[in-house]
Amino acid sequence: MRKSIILLNFALLCFGLSDICMAEETQAKKIKMLFAGEQAVVVLDDHPAVRDLLSMLPMTVTFEDYNSIEKIGYLPRKLHTEGSPSSCDPSVGTFAYYAPWGNLSVFYQDFRHSENLVPLGRIESGMNSLARMHGDFSVRLEIDEQTTSPQ
Repeated sequence: MRKSIILLNFALLCFGLSDICMAEETQAKKIKMLFAGEQAVVVLDDHPAVRDLLSMLPMTVTFEDYNSIEKIGYLPRKLHTEGSPSSCDPSVGTFAYYAPWGNLSVFYQDFRHSENLVPLGRIESGMNSLARMHGDFSVRLEIDEQTTSPQ
């Protein structure tokens, strides 16, 4: 009987801990893009390129408009993309990485399916402010510790 109670307690403990671990795994990682007194929040995907980007934060990147479709900014080094998606069909709010050029892209217009465009996440808030920016502008990218939420 005592052995059964010990095994039952052990099983309950294991299930309880696994629930906690699963809850931590389902937390979406977010970053903030701070620019011109404004902020955009990005909900990130989970793959090697995203983890490599996170390892570089915080950092400041200069963004510019590209083709009246997206804002782009060049990273100090290329991201490691092996094991990450290698293409996407960007829509408004897509946060991506264009591997051949080594730049981040934030789409404020829909665009066609693109090879070598690695999806990194989606803009959750602040897209309109970001889309209104003109010329070159500095963006501070940092992990947003306060706004993690279930996926």
